[in-house]
Amino acid sequence: MATKQEICKNCEKEFKKGFQFCPYCGQQAKEDLTFSVLFYNTISNYFSFDARFLKSFFPLMFKPGYLAQRFIEGKRLLYLHPAQMYLFISVVFFFLLSATVVRNQVQDLDATLKKTLNKPIVSDSLKEKNLKALDSVQIDSLLKPIRENVIPGLKKEDAKALDSLIKASAYKSSNKTLMFDFEENKVDSLIALNAEDESIYKAMGMSEDAGWVTRKFYSQALKFYKQRSGGQILQSFYDTIPISLFILLPIFALILKLFFRKHGSYAHHLVFSFYFFSFLFTVFSLILLINEIIEIPDWIDWLVVMSTFFYLLVAIKRFYRQGWFLSFIKTGMTSFIYLMFVIPIALIMLSVVSFFFY
Repeated sequence: MATKQEICKNCEKEFKKGFQFCPYCGQQAKEDLTFSVLFYNTISNYFSFDARFLKSFFPLMFKPGYLAQRFIEGKRLLYLHPAQMYLFISVVFFFLLSATVVRNQVQDLDATLKKTLNKPIVSDSLKEKNLKALDSVQIDSLLKPIRENVIPGLKKEDAKALDSLIKASAYKSSNKTLMFDFEENKVDSLIALNAEDESIYKAMGMSEDAGWVTRKFYSQALKFYKQRSGGQILQSFYDTIPISLFILLPIFALILKLFFRKHGSYAHHLVFSFYFFSFLFTVFSLILLINEIIEIPDWIDWLVVMSTFFYLLVAIKRFYRQGWFLSFIKTGMTSFIYLMFVIPIALIMLSVVSFFFY
């Protein structure tokens, strides 16, 4: 006699009738979607996550290396998954960063650039006054003592020629920009005439055989010149940081792998890195929140940031089970390589990417 089968509505696989849950995907076999069911599932999932997060939060903050050690030992359901914790805390941190520091810095940068770029360093009236004064000066009379004492052979005609050359040079230099390496008047005229970008690029100094990178650079430079705003570039820089961390965090794990080759696979070091970066973002988030409520002296903020090195030291000693001296040396080398080589190179690359794609 054939047993009655049911088909799972989720994975569409058959299983024996009478099961409360699908043996393949785990969905409840018979569950009508009602408001109470929807509400219960939402609350249940939320508090399940919240409970595991609270169970993981205090060990993360006060027991360095403990969560990574427990996860490697197989205790993986009691605490929040390292990647899940990292994603959750990083989202919170970058939200706070964007709402506080980034917003203020973007506004300040835009305001500063508008004052600097839109306000000429030498006013037009003063420039015109100085040029008129220069016109009234006879270079020949100034050169007379030089001609008679220093350069006896300098003729009066040569002095007049020198007079014209100096004045022409003064007029030319007065039209040069102090902020951009091209003639702004010419570029402004082409922009006002709605000239093609290629013509403007050439006026800015781009050669005809320029490659894609050079053309992209001049395109972004022209965009910046028109907008006179650097806030978008700074905003783009901050926006690329979360994406870059998906590369920087594995590099940190790779450095750990180089110093602790005999202590598990690369995945073990990646678990440790997820929890450590989660701790860092938690500390940075708390600093941002506290400074929004009360202004803390900068030296205290830096002291808290520097203390994360000692957290890493204790975490490495506990997780890799080595002595204090050896742990201190390897922690110092890991931090030095990451901060002095990886981070600066990453910042340069982020700056270039931010300018080229803002």
